[in-house]
Amino acid sequence: MGGDGRYVLNGDWTVSPPGTYEAAGTHVVYTRDTGPQETLQAAGPTSHDLLLQVLLQEPNPGIEFEFWLPRERYSPFQARVQALGWPLRQPQPRGVEPQPPAAPAVTPARTPTLAPDPCPPCPDTRGRAHRLLHYCGSDFVFQARVLGRHRQAQETRYEVRIQLIYKNRSPLRAREYVWAPGHCPCPMLAPYRDYLMAVQRLVSPDGTQDQLLLPHAGYARPWSPAEDSRIRLTARRCPS
Repeated sequence: MGGDGRYVLNGDWTVSPPGTYEAAGTHVVYTRDTGPQETLQAAGPTSHDLLLQVLLQEPNPGIEFEFWLPRERYSPFQARVQALGWPLRQPQPRGVEPQPPAAPAVTPARTPTLAPDPCPPCPDTRGRAHRLLHYCGSDFVFQARVLGRHRQAQETRYEVRIQLIYKNRSPLRAREYVWAPGHCPCPMLAPYRDYLMAVQRLVSPDGTQDQLLLPHAGYARPWSPAEDSRIRLTARRCPS
């Protein structure tokens, strides 16, 4: 519902079709499958209030939500939520989720040669011992899709969408940032691909920074049914 009291979708006991709706100065993307799951995404920024209402006619199956604030409004909000004991990730700039590039309709006769990536090759991290080491020593193991990659001088930041959680020592959000050391991290994750990765949680002593870290030469492999089976078997072998 918009701040003016008018429903954007699914109001007055009617069900709206999936699609894109304009509200509060942004586009709201509504998706609904044949199952019970529904999602709402608004890239923002919003110019007016949006009210999220939930009509429950059966036990609540679980609702997840996240929102992003301008930097100038983050510090007062952070003080409030810390007083309430809520977990809060470190603030970072965020853009609209990139879309995979469309395949060209016609292949050009001449394709320019792309410059090779200046990063050196990564060390070999295959093998059961490496998988066992990182799975048992990590705080989180999950399947995630890489939505974007931002290289900085001393680290690389990935925005990921969590698909499936194998191990977690604290709650995870639907979207997270995963940090990797260096401008050329190992392994290098490609956007728009699904990975199975083991990461660690780093919290600064004053509690102002809370990051998920993918260690150098850590465990991050393209997700596949075979890799899924291997990681589930590994979970049984961690020392108690």
